[in-house]
Amino acid sequence: MRIVIAEDDALLREGLALLLRAEGLDVVATAPDAAGFLEAVDTHKPDVAIVDVRMPPTHTDEGIVAAVEARRRLPGLAVLVLSAYVEQAFATDLLSHGSSRLGYLLKERVGRVGEFLTALHRVADGGTAIDPEVVAQLLTRSRPDNRLERLSPRERDVLALMAEGLGNGAIAERLFVTDGAVHKHIRSIFAKLDLAPTDGTDRRVAAVLQYLESA
Repeated sequence: MRIVIAEDDALLREGLALLLRAEGLDVVATAPDAAGFLEAVDTHKPDVAIVDVRMPPTHTDEGIVAAVEARRRLPGLAVLVLSAYVEQAFATDLLSHGSSRLGYLLKERVGRVGEFLTALHRVADGGTAIDPEVVAQLLTRSRPDNRLERLSPRERDVLALMAEGLGNGAIAERLFVTDGAVHKHIRSIFAKLDLAPTDGTDRRVAAVLQYLESA
């Protein structure tokens, strides 16, 4: 796994590089800003990019804009976005350009090394990983005319775990229910969110996007 890191905080940038290299992963380049990140993507053709949302010069959405551009230049690039806060608009913007091989984590998750590495590998393997705290905040906010209000508490639990990127078996283990019960809940979620029958993975991501866009 070849990785490029884009993070303006030098301590976090180098700490991430050391952590990943200690895990046997190949960090081919690091960059302190969006321009340097895109140059590294062009030069090294990485498998995964770890990108901070807020970078110079304005510290607003440079990381998201650069991540979208990087995926345009290098189709199939896996992107794991790091943010200090829940910034659902930025997550939605990135996900709306393609849902596979994407992750959105709060920076505090990096300190929980096992969880961070699990999310990184899930994204690199073609999945989606949304931070549980992002999921929790979005699911508990009040929104007018929101289809998520149709969901039962258990269906919300299942959707939250789907958003984290867990498969049906892992969701069943987490909630102490059967695989069949999870499958039933997911079918109900799709129906209540008005998601037409289509590819299962696409509908899972569509469900996640629906509450991100409603936030």
